Amino acid sequence: ERRVRVDAQQGQESRTQFRSQEQFALPGLGPWGGLSLMQARLLTGRTHQIRVHLAHCGHPIVGDDKYGDDSLNALLARGQAGVPPFRRMFLHAESLAIAHPASGERLELRAPLPENCAQWLHHLRAQCAQS
Repeated sequence: ERRVRVDAQQGQESRTQFRSQEQFALPGLGPWGGLSLMQARLLTGRTHQIRVHLAHCGHPIVGDDKYGDDSLNALLARGQAGVPPFRRMFLHAESLAIAHPASGERLELRAPLPENCAQWLHHLRAQCAQS
């Protein structure tokens, strides 16, 4: 799988709107200090677009072994900062809208957050409430 990067001079246009939904201050995270739950809205569709944009602006996705922060991922995989281990990328497509291939009708597909992500998010919230 190829790695892509931001190239402002020669790259293709790629736009994403981000919105911070929650922030988690975790003292045990050392230099990282905390995590944020983000919502992304793709305005273009490029390979690894969300991953590349967040990494480029200094906010890599938890568990991203290609564009993420290896030290942070290792820390979270061991279960640090009062939360249990997390060993996957915390990236989820909550909804996807496409045109039906035959009719052209707009279809919106939705998927709940995977259980392991939902449980880890619950632990983050509980840990931050205790701090």
